[in-house]
Amino acid sequence: MDSHNDLLGELASDAALERSDFLVQSTEQLRKFLDRHRERIATIGGLTLIDEEPDYLAVAQDLTFRSRSRYLDEVTGDWVSETEVIESAAELVELYNPADIFAAFAEASREAAGLAAEPTAEGDLLGVAGISTAETLGIGIGEDPYAAAADSWAAGQGQEAPLDADDDEQAAHRLYDLALEYQESSQRSEARLLEQFEGLSAGLVAVIGDLVIVDDDDERLVLTGSGRFRAEVVPEDSEGTWRTLESSDELVEFYDPTDVFGDLADALAEAFPSVAPELAHAEHDGEGGAEGAAEGEPGA
Repeated sequence: MDSHNDLLGELASDAALERSDFLVQSTEQLRKFLDRHRERIATIGGLTLIDEEPDYLAVAQDLTFRSRSRYLDEVTGDWVSETEVIESAAELVELYNPADIFAAFAEASREAAGLAAEPTAEGDLLGVAGISTAETLGIGIGEDPYAAAADSWAAGQGQEAPLDADDDEQAAHRLYDLALEYQESSQRSEARLLEQFEGLSAGLVAVIGDLVIVDDDDERLVLTGSGRFRAEVVPEDSEGTWRTLESSDELVEFYDPTDVFGDLADALAEAFPSVAPELAHAEHDGEGGAEGAAEGEPGA
């Protein structure tokens, strides 16, 4: 039993480390993207990236973000909206999937430029005639996909006329193109991260067996005994039809690796309290405190 728990502990620790590493990498990638386009965003005057009730996200000229959340106040029964100022890339990637952020930049830029909608990286832009995104962008194995995306985009800019500081539509066009390239690179980077974790954890999971990470009415995510992630989801536009996700490329269409690793660690801690005794003790203390308060109430 101790050996079993040791394996689970190693798996949980590795998941937590992968999550932290992903957040650090995502923060750096987003920061570089923002720094690269600081002047363009200032010229445009900022962008509203997401405006779908109740979700709202906008970037200001100074590269700070405004996020709005909406919730039901159980006391008053009224809906309450709160606007939060997000001042750093690190804060933003804690709240949003980096791929979604780049996709939002692409869509908002295209809208601002008055262009018609185009396919996103979830479809045709992920590859042409079976060619992978990495090959499409000229990314070699082991190279930084974000650096490659930036280099690819920058090379294209060398063939265009210099940007007019007063032409916000031209700036929006170019920002849109770069956002799409970064979105594609972000999804490939996330998929590769899942693949790396699968390779490292295969031996541990083979001993433990299948681990159910999420099991809800519209989704089920499992780390199988073979060391591969497998999911079943009901997409919003599927009219209730389930879709099976087996490849890492498919998984990142619906899952943020940060959440996957965090949920996996939580599932392990819940199934085997000995791998995270501090969480078990905290939960026990909380329940004990509640019971003690109830026993100490008048008339108890």
